[in-house]
Parts: sequence; structure tokens; C-alpha cells
Amino acid sequence: MPNEELFQEIDNTQSITQRYLGLSLNKFFVLLFIVISFGVYVGILLYGTNSLEVLLGLEDYETYLQSETVRLKNENSELQREYFELKEISAQ
Repeated sequence: MPNEELFQEIDNTQSITQRYLGLSLNKFFVLLFIVISFGVYVGILLYGTNSLEVLLGLEDYETYLQSETVRLKNENSELQREYFELKEISAQ
């Protein structure tokens, strides 16, 4: 019987993390900090400034392409007008 009382007393003094995870509270918090830090690091790698720079660069390139499309359409209409004028002159 004295052994049972000793085991019950030990079980009562253990923290929740020791009972369920087998880790002391300090080790649990250190491990939790490492896991969260690693998650933040991976998040920065995937969605960090490099990805943001690529996104902003692509948006700038899209704007450039749209303005280039408008410019080329205007140039094309001018050249077609000139072509049809020359074709009309040569037909007379």
C-alpha cells in the first residue's frame, strides 16, 4: 500500500504535459517555440518578399503589355489607313 500512495502522489505532481506528452513544461514550450519558428520560416520562404517582388514585377509587366497593345493597335490603324490611301491612289 505505501507504494500506491507514492505513485498517486507522483501522478498528482506531474504537469499536464508530463502526463500526456511525456515532456516537462519547459521542454514543451521550447519545442513549441521551435515548431512555430520553423512554420514562420517556411511561410516566409513561400510567401515572403521574394514572392511579393515577383508578383509586383508581373503586375508591372502586365501593365506594360496592355499599354504596348494599345500603342500597336493605334500604329496598326494608322498604317492600314495609309495603306488604303495608297491603294486608292494607285487604283485611279
